[in-house]
Amino acid sequence: MHALEQIGYFAHFAVNALLDALLAWRRPAELLRQLYLFLYGSLPLGIVAGLALGFVVWIHLNGAVPSQWRDEVPGFVAMGIVLEFAPLGAGLILAGRSGASLAAELGSMRLSEQIDALEALGLSPLKHLVAPRVLAAMLALPCLTVLMAYIALGSSYFAEYLGGDMTLTQYQTAVLAGLSGRAMLVKIVLSTLKTIVFGYLVAVTGCYFGMNATGGTEGVGIAATRGVVGSIFLVLVANVFLVKAIEMMAT
Repeated sequence: MHALEQIGYFAHFAVNALLDALLAWRRPAELLRQLYLFLYGSLPLGIVAGLALGFVVWIHLNGAVPSQWRDEVPGFVAMGIVLEFAPLGAGLILAGRSGASLAAELGSMRLSEQIDALEALGLSPLKHLVAPRVLAAMLALPCLTVLMAYIALGSSYFAEYLGGDMTLTQYQTAVLAGLSGRAMLVKIVLSTLKTIVFGYLVAVTGCYFGMNATGGTEGVGIAATRGVVGSIFLVLVANVFLVKAIEMMAT
């Protein structure tokens, strides 16, 4: 019963946060500040993950694909990166990095009674604290996804340059061939846009546990841990349903 009660509280918080986030553009200064923090904080991990992703995917596919299909490897690599690895990787990076920071930041504000002070002044913490963070995460994650995809494709060519025999022009042609077609274009766009949902889930989860932190400094640590675990769990679960929905819409 306690678990169902917590799910209900979380769902109510998530819906209200989404409604307020849609109006957070009215506070552009705070929104841009949060957007900068999300992108700046996730950028180093995104770059490293993109570089590693391109190398690893190329190595696996190049060794697994029969020699007569070797010219198709760049297209297979591009499809895997653009449709799945970059969006999911960006979502997990944001969940690991920002899920904890949001919970810790708002948890500290809750325990230091800053949130109580806002409520005493008649201001809504949901509108002033949560909404800009939620909208910023929803906007930041697609940007991080596109950046990771481009870096991963570039590093996959570097792996081809070191271990294969295709020129840059041949590699680009094979990549574009793998990503061509109306159905594929729809999948690419929707796979990138699904990260908006990931950003929403990460921000809402981190903010929820931070806003409900209790128990002093230990409570902040617990909130940060729950924020990370909850964010990763929701991103992985949501990805399953979103991938299925994208496949249905693209066919």
